[in-house]
Amino acid sequence: MPKLKSILKSCASCKASRQTNRKLITLRSSQSYKRCLKQLKELGINPFKKVSSSRIIGCHFHNNKVWKTLALHPQVTLVEKDLRIRAHGIKKTMPVYRSGQSRPLLTPATLPALVTWNISRIKAPDAWQTTRGRSIKVAILDTGIANHPDLRIAGGINTINGGSYADDNGHGTHVAGIASAIGNAGNMTGTAPEVQLYAVKALDENGDGYVSDIIEGINWCIKNRMQVINMSFGILGSESSGTLHAAIKRAAKQGIIIVASAGNSGRASGQIDEPASFQETIAVAASTRMNQVADFSSRGSGIGLTAPGENIKSTWLNGTYKKLSGTSMSSPHVTGGAALLLAGGPGLTPAKIRTKLRKRALKLPNYPSTAQGAGLLQLNDMFNRK
Repeated sequence: MPKLKSILKSCASCKASRQTNRKLITLRSSQSYKRCLKQLKELGINPFKKVSSSRIIGCHFHNNKVWKTLALHPQVTLVEKDLRIRAHGIKKTMPVYRSGQSRPLLTPATLPALVTWNISRIKAPDAWQTTRGRSIKVAILDTGIANHPDLRIAGGINTINGGSYADDNGHGTHVAGIASAIGNAGNMTGTAPEVQLYAVKALDENGDGYVSDIIEGINWCIKNRMQVINMSFGILGSESSGTLHAAIKRAAKQGIIIVASAGNSGRASGQIDEPASFQETIAVAASTRMNQVADFSSRGSGIGLTAPGENIKSTWLNGTYKKLSGTSMSSPHVTGGAALLLAGGPGLTPAKIRTKLRKRALKLPNYPSTAQGAGLLQLNDMFNRK
């Protein structure tokens, strides 16, 4: 077997070009990781991504077959493409609503007007009699979160370039509002309005990104002790990422609940997207106001639950509100629901959270489990049942 440095010299590139591809190298040990970084530096190659906690290095590789030799090296666990990721929203032109700054704060008297149909449909207000999710740390792994009068952001990170985690797309802000809008602006309240909300910006202004940025975001969540992660995105195409799966497994082992959107490929899809298809996640399909599974919602084995995902009003850029559709909108309902359970039942494991959510779900008639999983999310009476 050739030395690691000589293999890297043959296949790694100093910069991106039409003749290169993004690859992720996972090393077997911290020592191997440090050695590989040193050798790349000696070759004048600056990796585009370094994730020390996962021993992952991202490099541009020439379009030759030498990198396959690298995958067989005893110091290397895995070499694979840095696959593209895309947010699971369906782009539609919907009305934008300005925030009502002068409206009253969230009180029992104003509560009915602040509960949108989707939040009412999952019976979140019933759970608020016990808890609104106070102190539970929820991460929205997405396009970032914008400042908004109905959102209280506790912190975050930008894994793309280390800059601001502010949203420059809108998708992440919309997802965040469904999970945890606080109702201060008088327009809407999210599923769990008192959680600690964190923005993990790993998708760009177009809603696109790479597995490497997602993995760095997951590791940040582990390090910062997030309790629930929402992932409203999927890998483009039919390719699979073992590197991403390994990162999600690490998060699950730390007791983090991971909720992911099933995808928007519709009735004929036959499968749900990664990472929703990983068994460590709770995969969420989309339902309509008529309690039907949305036509755009992906079908396939592995769906855990269904939640509203059609014409969902939520927070948007510049302090506004917008209606969007997609399984991206379904997933944060379950994320908020998991946070409510964690706050109301300290000590519940991810497995018990998943079981409680599935047991209480409302089975939608005339749909198989490959379309709806256990059924429509229902958060009432959650704390009175085993």
